[in-house]
Amino acid sequence: MTAPRPKNRRAHSPRERSAPRYEPRPRPARPSETPPEAVPDVIPEPVPAQRALSKASRRGLDAFAFFVANLQTGFGPFLAVYFTQAKWTQSDIGFALTVGSLVSLLGQVPGGAFVDAVRSKRFAAGFAVVAISASAFALAVWPNFLIVLIAMAAHSAASCVLTPAIAAISIGLVGHARAGERLGRNASFQALGNALAAAGMGACGYYLSNDAVFYLTAALMVPTLMALSSIRADEVNHDTGSAAQAAPGAAGLRALATNRALLCFAGCMTLFFLANAALLPLVGSVLTLRASETATALIAACIMVPQAVLAICAPAIGRAAERWGRRPMLLLGFAALPVRALLFAYADSPTLLVAIQVFDGISAAVLGVMVPLVVSDVTRGTGRFNLALGAVGTAMGIGAALSTSLAGIMADRLGSHTAFLGLALVGAAAFLMLALIMPETRRRQSV
Repeated sequence: MTAPRPKNRRAHSPRERSAPRYEPRPRPARPSETPPEAVPDVIPEPVPAQRALSKASRRGLDAFAFFVANLQTGFGPFLAVYFTQAKWTQSDIGFALTVGSLVSLLGQVPGGAFVDAVRSKRFAAGFAVVAISASAFALAVWPNFLIVLIAMAAHSAASCVLTPAIAAISIGLVGHARAGERLGRNASFQALGNALAAAGMGACGYYLSNDAVFYLTAALMVPTLMALSSIRADEVNHDTGSAAQAAPGAAGLRALATNRALLCFAGCMTLFFLANAALLPLVGSVLTLRASETATALIAACIMVPQAVLAICAPAIGRAAERWGRRPMLLLGFAALPVRALLFAYADSPTLLVAIQVFDGISAAVLGVMVPLVVSDVTRGTGRFNLALGAVGTAMGIGAALSTSLAGIMADRLGSHTAFLGLALVGAAAFLMLALIMPETRRRQSV
């Protein structure tokens, strides 16, 4: 017997009859119930803003960048003055400086590879600081030819380790997403250190003696290592671009050699320094001819003006690079170079020549942040960041070495005006090369 149908049952339309019935959604799986295939192959990098960084580490890195610049300033123009006072011939001075330059040029790649291989970047940085301090002490105590050559070579080799080590510590401390801001802050403190150290060491050499400059440089090891020790080791992610993620040796080197963005950037930097390195020495020659009595003071001003611009602008450049990308900032820095060279070619007043150095500060601020930042972008995950940074440094050194010879030949045969125009053309070529072949390297971060 069948049950009677309800009399008040509503008739359904054909659309209603064909519509699928509602089925409750399944309960979301708990984390422990997530199937293995649902886990992504690549885990996004945590947002660095959420990382707990102590004030001691942040301020320690600030102080370390500042004191490293102080430490390196002692090996600048004071060397030639010191050697001249010690009755060295110009050929011996040139040979000693050449040894340092060659080691600096050839040691960039091995220095970067060493930092990649060392687990603790703080140890690599501390080792380099001790070597630089020992070199300065040796110059002051035993200024004979052999010791000076060894000290110059040791200083240059240690500098090849120190530069990538600072960049690795900085990126390991804040992560890739905030690397631009951190590197800009480093550049600002380094510019302040250079300016203050130049003034302090100049006064020390004037009121005491020239060898007192190198005693002071050696003594700066103490505050530099104290600043480094205040950076907490447990807050530095040594796996960020470290050898722990590196491909096997040959495979990793092949990856760098076939990295199009890295090769493009190295080529652009070579051309940039081919135009840039000779500009200030050429300006020095022009100032000496036009205002010999005040040439030294004007050259000092030409050095100080870019440092001031760098100290002010570098943090803003780093923040802008994270917001708008690397290419716009690089184009700004590269564009300032041919403008500066053109203005030098047509400027008559010595004061105006000093004012034009503002453009040098813009370029220095951009490259001081962008070089390690772009290299970090294009080598992320390869474990070859420091090696690649050394390779780019070598390309920059080659361009700088050729620049002075190129400018000297043009100035001797065609005059300084034509030499400035020629360097401006090379700078314009560098800008065009960057605009045409260099890709944007910034990656968006996963939240």
